[in-house]
Amino acid sequence: MASAIAPPENGEAEGCVQCQQGSKLVLFVTGKCHWGCDYCPLSDNRRETPDMFANERRCSNFEEVIEEGHAMRATGTGITGGDPMLDFDKTLEAVIALKEAFGPEHHIHCYTSIPIKPEQATALGDAGLDEIRFHLLDLSLDRYQEAVNAAHEAGIEVGVELPAEPDKSEKLHLLLAQLHDSPVSFLNLNELEITVGNQKNMDVRGFNLAGGITAAAEGSAALAIELKKAAEGLDFHLKFCTASYKDAGQLRNRFRRRGEATLRPYEILSEDDTIVFGAIPCSLEDAAEDVDELTKELDLHHEWIRYNGVTQRIEIPLSVAEEIAEHVSVPVLLVEVHPTHERLEVGVVNLNQNR
Repeated sequence: MASAIAPPENGEAEGCVQCQQGSKLVLFVTGKCHWGCDYCPLSDNRRETPDMFANERRCSNFEEVIEEGHAMRATGTGITGGDPMLDFDKTLEAVIALKEAFGPEHHIHCYTSIPIKPEQATALGDAGLDEIRFHLLDLSLDRYQEAVNAAHEAGIEVGVELPAEPDKSEKLHLLLAQLHDSPVSFLNLNELEITVGNQKNMDVRGFNLAGGITAAAEGSAALAIELKKAAEGLDFHLKFCTASYKDAGQLRNRFRRRGEATLRPYEILSEDDTIVFGAIPCSLEDAAEDVDELTKELDLHHEWIRYNGVTQRIEIPLSVAEEIAEHVSVPVLLVEVHPTHERLEVGVVNLNQNR
């Protein structure tokens, strides 16, 4: 079953609204980052890499990025990294390319920990950037004030996004007062997560898992909820995004959206938001003859049968595969893949193995 989409809160940033719907393309422009935050969850294959990723797809140019955007019917893009401002030219090029491809209504937000220069803010505003989210390294607005003001003057909505670190309660409470009466229109607090990439650092700081099925750090949610109450009546919106919702909500909604947009005629979308179909192993040499024979024998439309040269399998509707499994001697399979560009295989079941 698809994950329910919670209704937007009053004052919530448009970037968050679209992200919850699963309609935001996630564009990783660079892995470059020199801050070394001890809670950084970035995987080793992306850390410090100059490569781009559009969602899960590695891209060598913006044509491929835009292709991925079309594949998921993206209504917007979130530009992330690393730190996108450490490759400012590529980030600026990304904003321009996306606006040209999808139109001015395509909503783009960008993350950075860098207090950008006024001329950079102007360039981003002129390119069409809708929203910028500052990650305040010292949990204070002081060194970012000029950048915040410049972005606001450039017509960019300004926000702050931070993890809710359980041992930074005092600084985060002080930050609330700083943000009041500033051009910052929203503060997003993310539940701190303990991952493979940051576990040693989190152990040093004494953080434990909160329990359950998520990687949430104990005490993070309680602090975020406390801060949300404290921010009531202030002139910015505070949103708390839980670890479980990021995994089970936003990601699954994006997977489902991409699956629905790219589903082949013979495929179905499962309740787990994976793509399922039937398949019969077949060598390249026999493919044309076997596809022709199956098309005639099973009375299939040509769009409902396909030979996959990479996996060397003939792909057919699962219902047809289940129907013929008990009548043929060759293996007949149920195949399950993620609805990503790479279509990562997550399961294969032999439907006639007990025959």
